[in-house]
Amino acid sequence: MTPDRADRAAGLVETRRALAGGEVTSRALVEEALARIEATQPTLNAFRIVRAEAALAEADAADRELAAGVRKPLLGVPVAVKDDMDVAGEPTAFGCPGSFPPVTADGEAVRRLRAAGAVIVGKTNTCELGQWPFTEGSAFGETRNPWDTGHTPGGSSGGSAAAVAAGLVPAALGSDGAGSVRIPASWTRLIGIKPQRGRISTWPWGESFHGITVNGTLARTVADAALLLDAASGNHDRDPHRPPALTVADAVGRDPGRLRVALSLKPPFTAVPVRLDPEIRARVVELAEKLAELGHVVEEADPPYGRIGLTFVPRATAGIAERVRETPDPALLDPRTRGAARLGRLLGGAPLRAARRAEAVLQRRIGAFFGSYDVVLAPTTAVPPPRIGAFSRLGGLATDRAIIAACPYAWPWNVLGWPGVNVPAGFAGPGLPVGAQLLGPAHSEPLLVSLAAQLEAELRWHELWPPLRADADRPVA
Repeated sequence: MTPDRADRAAGLVETRRALAGGEVTSRALVEEALARIEATQPTLNAFRIVRAEAALAEADAADRELAAGVRKPLLGVPVAVKDDMDVAGEPTAFGCPGSFPPVTADGEAVRRLRAAGAVIVGKTNTCELGQWPFTEGSAFGETRNPWDTGHTPGGSSGGSAAAVAAGLVPAALGSDGAGSVRIPASWTRLIGIKPQRGRISTWPWGESFHGITVNGTLARTVADAALLLDAASGNHDRDPHRPPALTVADAVGRDPGRLRVALSLKPPFTAVPVRLDPEIRARVVELAEKLAELGHVVEEADPPYGRIGLTFVPRATAGIAERVRETPDPALLDPRTRGAARLGRLLGGAPLRAARRAEAVLQRRIGAFFGSYDVVLAPTTAVPPPRIGAFSRLGGLATDRAIIAACPYAWPWNVLGWPGVNVPAGFAGPGLPVGAQLLGPAHSEPLLVSLAAQLEAELRWHELWPPLRADADRPVA
């Protein structure tokens, strides 16, 4: 490692190679990760639960396997998961206050990570029930952005994004119900993969938030994000969505060919005024120009979204209502959460059924757009990362309007259930990261990953790190 990276986690691919080659032990890596987490909790506050004793025991077991010649995709590698995922022996609070009992079994995604040999060092912070693109709440305080601790890392997978961007762990799982992997990846300069619905199981929830939420990966490089995706992928026997198996990591370094790229800067209809920040627009256009330089055909064109938002709200709010019923003390929840649950109970009958029926129509209509284009390039957000507390005093309706204005671009792909990848697009304002989405049709993860890796090879975004100190004011090259 170079001196400026001495106290950062190496990448997932690099860590796996070093472990397999006997250059480092899993225990040493886990000890270092735990030390980094402890040192940054007062400033970044990325973790809700740190599994120090259990993770060290699991690292020792991994070292014994490595010494015996056992090889697994992530054997001995420390990773983190979002606190909406069940880890046996730990509570799953999903950002909520209250006393949650420990769960008795791993969720399917965590079970598959363990089967691949990964060591789960902890569970990362998320806002209440993953509703908002910021990671703040009465249960844990504020999670902060490593690039500028006065700003949010985004949400709802903000803890996972902060942990990876700061180099506390090489990679982490998050979940994405309206951009909750892609938005924090954008605002912390990471790769964020939202895969095809069902690619990574959300079990014990067969359809999380009525199918709009999927589990995804956050990492500093395309190869790392793809490796974690492959390790976590697969289905529980009772999963309703079981896409055909793919090995996404094989697409890293593969020539994507000459693609037809639709540059889409217009947000879907939201009934809320939206203004794309001029600096973000400029950064996304620069990415489009880079794609053209690489030989792709780039044209301005927008998918025919129509009134897709009408199908999103019933699914999201009915899902919140279901999750609120699972909390030990709903009275402790944010009033905005309780309001969303009330709306969800109203919309959970005929409106929800209509929203589900509309999905196939939308898939056919927007799918036809991919007869003319291979990939959509769009902003991930309309604004750079807001300041900590920007949404904290807003009521429910004002919060909804503010987050729609800030993040109008990501959620349609949750309705469709199709893959999307956030890639870093540069900076806006005083060194605040922003990103762009590569969006594709069903089962297009390999194509999106191949294109993202091609951009990464040109732009080398992973070579720039956030400041090493919370009070530093410039990135580290």
